[in-house]
Amino acid sequence: MFKCSRMSSLSMKPDLRHTVSEWSSNNQHLSAEAQHQRCVSAAIRQDGRTLRNETSCKTVWDESDSSRRLSDRIWDVGRWKDVLESCAQKVDEEMEALTLSKQQTEQNLAATAVPLDVSTECLTLRDGRRGFELVVDPVEEQLKKEVELIERVQQVLQQNVDKTFEQLCVLQEARHQLTSDLQNKMDALDVDMSCLSLTIKSPHISLKTNPTRIPSGSSSPQEWLQFSQYNVSRAHEAMQVSQQMREDMSLTRAQLQNELETQRRATEFSLRKRNHQEEQARDELEWQIRTTENEMSEMERDISSLDADLQAKTANLKLAHTRLETRTTRPGMDLCRDEVQLGLVSEVQQLEATITALKQKISEAQNSLQKMKLHHSRMLQDLSRKQESLSLEQRSLNTRNRLASTSSTNKTPALVVPLMNSSGRSNLKLLAQ
Repeated sequence: MFKCSRMSSLSMKPDLRHTVSEWSSNNQHLSAEAQHQRCVSAAIRQDGRTLRNETSCKTVWDESDSSRRLSDRIWDVGRWKDVLESCAQKVDEEMEALTLSKQQTEQNLAATAVPLDVSTECLTLRDGRRGFELVVDPVEEQLKKEVELIERVQQVLQQNVDKTFEQLCVLQEARHQLTSDLQNKMDALDVDMSCLSLTIKSPHISLKTNPTRIPSGSSSPQEWLQFSQYNVSRAHEAMQVSQQMREDMSLTRAQLQNELETQRRATEFSLRKRNHQEEQARDELEWQIRTTENEMSEMERDISSLDADLQAKTANLKLAHTRLETRTTRPGMDLCRDEVQLGLVSEVQQLEATITALKQKISEAQNSLQKMKLHHSRMLQDLSRKQESLSLEQRSLNTRNRLASTSSTNKTPALVVPLMNSSGRSNLKLLAQ
């Protein structure tokens, strides 16, 4: 066994042998390489320490600069939030004022319904006049002018109401843009303030996947500023238009009210004047009728007297005729055309002329009486129509009393009801989530 192991050891080939110089050179090389590696390591360690110091300062500075920028951004966003809140509040106030002006215009529009009905009813009543009483007088002209004026006023007021509604829609859209922008500002403030509150010791910080990416829909600072400026500018323009519209509507309402009041007074003056003229005409006609009736009575008495006188003259004529006819029976030479004969003949002629004159006068008197009766009938008919016309004029005056009652009602102070804005809130509150 021992012999076998010895044999194997002797059979192995020995390693390459080196010289002493090679051995010394190798030792020097190992020492030099160790020295070089130590130098490199020392340089790397120094560079690492320098880098650590520099990056530590840089990191602290960058974090501080980021916090400062966040603070500045929070201030900018907060300032614009205040601007948007103030502008939205002003828009709410303007919407309430414009809504109140719109309601006043609608009330004025509704108040024209009664005057229009009254004027139309007066025209309808006066159309019931008959005969010569159905005239185109100043009252009818004023009533027609009043109807035309009221219809024009209704058209103008309705146009103002429509324009006000459209402007309210514009203000509502501007307010919607303001509140949407304001809500975004508040959300951005929450995000930035949350970021500002974070530190390296915060428990919820972690590494994220590609945090430096640009999110879709991102805007530049100029675009961000221009967007808010545009919203505020648009709201101010809408408020200026609304304020001008309210002033114009107030002036228009006053002018139209003055025109309506002036026309109402002119119409009522014409109506009262016409009523006075018709009363005078009625009184004049009644006097004419009474005078004509008296004249007719006198004429009838005179005709009776003429007829009685005619009967008397006829009796005298009969007497004269009888005497003349009787004296024709005288005999012989006694049938003389004596003074008696001549006197009777003259009497007969005179009586016949008188009777003819009486008959003619009676005929003229009866003809005149008939004409007076016919005219009397016409005057009675005209009087009836005048009385009907006066009744219609009085009804028209009574109808227009409704305008006075309406006017006094409109002068009663109305209770002011606080108006809500279109969102149903009296104050702007957007912080509630």
